[in-house]
Amino acid sequence: MTLSTKNIIAELKSVLKDEQVTINQTVRELHGRDESYHSPRLPDTVVFPESTEDVSKIMEISKKYQVPVIPFGLGTSLEGHVIPSKGGITIDFSLMNKIIEVRENDFLVKVQPGVTRTQLNKELKKYGLFFSVDPGADATLGGMAATNASGTTTVKYGVMRDQVRDLEVVLADGMVINTGNMAAKSASGLHLNGLFVGSEGTLGCFTELTLRVYGIPEHVTAARATFPTINDAVEAVVTILQAGIPIARVELVDEQSIKQLNIHSETNYKEKPTLFLEFHGNEAGLKQDVDFTNDIVKDHLCEDIEFETDNAGRNRLWEARHNLAYAFIHGYPGKKMMVTDVCLPISELAGAVHHARETVESLGLIGGIVGHVGDGNFHVLLMMDMNDSEEIAKADELNERIVMYALERGGTCTGEHGVGIGKQKYQEQEHGTAFLVMEKIKKALDPNNLLNPNKIVKTD
Repeated sequence: MTLSTKNIIAELKSVLKDEQVTINQTVRELHGRDESYHSPRLPDTVVFPESTEDVSKIMEISKKYQVPVIPFGLGTSLEGHVIPSKGGITIDFSLMNKIIEVRENDFLVKVQPGVTRTQLNKELKKYGLFFSVDPGADATLGGMAATNASGTTTVKYGVMRDQVRDLEVVLADGMVINTGNMAAKSASGLHLNGLFVGSEGTLGCFTELTLRVYGIPEHVTAARATFPTINDAVEAVVTILQAGIPIARVELVDEQSIKQLNIHSETNYKEKPTLFLEFHGNEAGLKQDVDFTNDIVKDHLCEDIEFETDNAGRNRLWEARHNLAYAFIHGYPGKKMMVTDVCLPISELAGAVHHARETVESLGLIGGIVGHVGDGNFHVLLMMDMNDSEEIAKADELNERIVMYALERGGTCTGEHGVGIGKQKYQEQEHGTAFLVMEKIKKALDPNNLLNPNKIVKTD
């Protein structure tokens, strides 16, 4: 440990409790990686603030010693967002996990950043409410805002950015600001909510979030529909959306993924391209939506569709979908998962999925394809041997080809996983001259490059 590091730790302990600051090797290792395949790197120390004031003091020490700060939720990110590229101080927000206020009449909730999605929904259920964004993992809400998370329900309720009314943010110099208010709309000032959501800890640390929530639907129906080809499945989704059916979830799972799912979950689903669907609404409206959807999928050569109306049946269906990543991980022990993440105009989706499958096969790799087809977002769940340099090179080539295909057709290199380390190299190509504006914003708000350096904007 260097003299400088000893001084930083001593000063951190002077403004925090001793137990809030640690250099324990195991704790540092847990905070030096996320769920991605990117190489880990340990922070010099990990701190556990209990308040906004604590975070502000940490940032002041960061500025004094010019040491980087990396915000950390639960480490469920997939592109190396929380890996400390330059060491420094990792701020773990797990002690800031209070639900501060539920304003049920305003459909708003105020929370600290360490509150998890499941924790929030358990509390909201008492009020007949729920929080809509479902990325699969039980991530923290601060982390979800930092990466602009989305997931299976985006097609109806929108992404994380759509749910944020206000953020309390500690800036690089320790200053505390609010980015919005509790009003449903505002034409006042620049849209700071939109700027900070998705900034991945590079512009500030979130210490409170005011979020939009929704009434629990009166009735919910889920369905599983199989098709002869991926193109048939995607075209069915396009028609459903064009018909104005307010579908809440619509997920595509390819043939190879269904096969792996059957092995892992001991299901016996037909091994064909499959749509997992869910509908929310009142009884009369839901029946009409389901009947209309049934007619549409049959027009697109649907071979079989099964509906689940009871809670247990719906849970089994979505548990199988959410467990797909684990089905591949457990099916290929010793291999590490890389998850690609592009989003395209929905008219380009079927071609992109075909291209991805052909590329996986041509490179001799193992992987399944799943997608939030209602918004044009899909993933390849790729299994690779991290000790095989040739296989790693092929995986990188696959990711590159998929991203290039999306960018050439008006899409994005990341639909929901964020930039982190893995998608940084595509930023200038995707955003063009606008990327220079992003660099200027980073420089203006963090002139010493202390906040999660080398993420989104490479500053070395």
